[in-house]
Amino acid sequence: MAKIKMKKKSTSTDMTAMCDVAFLLLTFFILTATAKVPEALPVDTPASTVQTKLPESDLATITIGKGKVFFDLKGREVRKRALQLMGDKYGVTFTQEEMDKFALMEGFGVPIQSLSQIIAMKSADRNKAEQPGVPKDSLDNQLKEWIYNSRIANIETNDKELQIAIKGDAKEEYPAIKKVMDILQDQKINSFSLVTGLRGKDF
Repeated sequence: MAKIKMKKKSTSTDMTAMCDVAFLLLTFFILTATAKVPEALPVDTPASTVQTKLPESDLATITIGKGKVFFDLKGREVRKRALQLMGDKYGVTFTQEEMDKFALMEGFGVPIQSLSQIIAMKSADRNKAEQPGVPKDSLDNQLKEWIYNSRIANIETNDKELQIAIKGDAKEEYPAIKKVMDILQDQKINSFSLVTGLRGKDF
């Protein structure tokens, strides 16, 4: 008996639904992603297996790298108050517009006398500017004053003690890190965080 041959039909898959799902997922990830804020002083932090996260508020970060020190502070109102206290200390006047801009900007590394020029720049221009770092010499120790006045500002604004984090470059010389630690210890700050990069555990 002869076999009946069935006609072969070409198979086709409708990919419309798959494309819709792909674009919906892509749109979701784009809209929910947060852009990484460019660092004023990029540093390569030393590796560690510790996974403790830094607090989202009541925090000041001191970044050390390339022989420079940059200072950053969390909280808009705290930043404004700290800037006001620093202005009073050094006789530098800041307008309300400058204070509002300072409250939104990232870390900085200039003397208080040059801060208005950095505030006036756009964010991209600030990162390109060659900021010399916050002075920390014995004759002009503005870093000490920033830490002190930021602590006062945080207590006045949030009624909490300010926490300090040191973010040092892995290739930075130890004396530069120790100098910052000495400044903290002069203000009786013996507890602070060291920011490190995450690495896998050694087996």
